[in-house]
Amino acid sequence: MLRTIAVLVDNSPGVLARISGLFARRGFNIYSLTVCQTENPLISLMIIVVEADAERIEQVTKQLHKQVVVHKVTDLTEMEVVNREMALVRVKVKPETRLEILQVADVFRGRVVDLGRGSLTVEMTGDESKINAFLRAMRPHGVQELVRTGRIAMTRADS
Repeated sequence: MLRTIAVLVDNSPGVLARISGLFARRGFNIYSLTVCQTENPLISLMIIVVEADAERIEQVTKQLHKQVVVHKVTDLTEMEVVNREMALVRVKVKPETRLEILQVADVFRGRVVDLGRGSLTVEMTGDESKINAFLRAMRPHGVQELVRTGRIAMTRADS
């Protein structure tokens, strides 16, 4: 099962290597890793997506808490969260398919950010399933290049 872990850490050199190394040493394959400075410039937030069961996550959480640079670890998997990814997708276009591709991008609320003679680049933001659905719709036209961010996530606000 894919699990999403949020780790608040010191915003200092080498922290990313230490934390990702901890996951690697324990045999985790990191599917997605996103790191950003928080509202406090001294703290960074790491969103790490790994495949693991709850027991293995609990073990790695205990190891993370032993790290001096770690302030807080939260398993977001079972929580109410808002999560998003972004993708840039360069799609092959022909004069006869350009309108169709633009319409599909519009249906998915994508935004054309670059237009060339034989291709266009669409910026897509949403959850993983939305981006995957858009990619399935574009594959018959020819996806020339794809770049995706990792998942970002935060817990939902109290109502």
